[in-house]
Amino acid sequence: MLKKIIIITYILLFNNFNSFADENQKSLKVGLLAPFSGEYKDMGQSIMLSLQMALKEINDDNIKIYPRDSGFNNPDKLIQSVESLKEENIKIVIGPISHEDFKNLTAYKNMIFISPSNINPKVQSNILSVGISLESQIKSIEDFIKKNKRKKTIIMYPKNKYTDLIDAKINNISINNKKIFRYSADPKILTSDIEKLTNYDQRKRNLISRVKILEEKDDEASKLELKRLEQEYTIGKVNFDSVIIIDFGDSLKSVLTSLVYSDVDQKEVLIMTVNQWFDKSIFLENSIKNLYYPSVDIKNFQKYKTKYFKVYGVQPTEITILTYDALGLIYYIWKKKNYNISSTKDFIIKDSIKGKIGTFKFTEGKLIQKLNIYKVSDKKFIKF
Repeated sequence: MLKKIIIITYILLFNNFNSFADENQKSLKVGLLAPFSGEYKDMGQSIMLSLQMALKEINDDNIKIYPRDSGFNNPDKLIQSVESLKEENIKIVIGPISHEDFKNLTAYKNMIFISPSNINPKVQSNILSVGISLESQIKSIEDFIKKNKRKKTIIMYPKNKYTDLIDAKINNISINNKKIFRYSADPKILTSDIEKLTNYDQRKRNLISRVKILEEKDDEASKLELKRLEQEYTIGKVNFDSVIIIDFGDSLKSVLTSLVYSDVDQKEVLIMTVNQWFDKSIFLENSIKNLYYPSVDIKNFQKYKTKYFKVYGVQPTEITILTYDALGLIYYIWKKKNYNISSTKDFIIKDSIKGKIGTFKFTEGKLIQKLNIYKVSDKKFIKF
């Protein structure tokens, strides 16, 4: 029997930030913890504007949003804001933004926090993360690798503060014949690391040796081969046929450049990374012809960004589409549970749910998104 897909209509209500909701059975009070001050205040403002934009489209006085400044990784400010929401008898909260704040919320067992963080998709006693989790991304990549019948995969990621976290998450990856490769975040050391991974020095020596042999010959076939090898950097294939790079920004671009410099044949090796949110700066990395990664529904994402820009004249941060979906999820569950949400267990339903980011569902107590695979090629993002 086909699973029912529930289309969430995002009824987001943000009419009066400082007003009190009517105290009746069908009143939904939702707190918002976001950084409205400090280094990340623009992120908080972007979240708030996104909710305001949606509220202009829908008019439902049964829901009220109560925004509070949580700062960013500021425990004192966070606790102060949570206490303020608690005094308003608010049970459901969107936020906090960072998973680092989760440890500060354990005492608030009677409140439910819906966070856009992607660190832990497992439903906890009072926290539900709705970010694009690494588990969801790896699941999509696993399916893509199996579909393309790859036989040996290198999973690469940098040695940094997230290394232990990634180690723990990839232990259960079901990709056959995989190898873990942790590289230095220092670009100078990175190149050397990847040369070792690709056996570059030996393959380079193979080329030099072959050229010397051909130079001593005078037949036409040897001359043609010698001319062809003038365009090559190495001879011999690498001992893997797919790569997963768990990295972002300039560090990711450095890895991609090093792979090309080490003469990894992009026609033979499938090169993948994790969600990059359709960041066009990846187009500047001209050395990579084909790069694949999982992400949200690009059409919905582009429509959302276009509308936001039309209303406010600035681009939204990516996280706002997650909080947008979070409120839609809260509203749907509230209606489904007869206007009463008592715990995070109420969110664990069998239905698949379709939001702005795409379809997601709860599997074994975890929120897992169904992501699309996109190919970065010729300065375009192509759904694969």
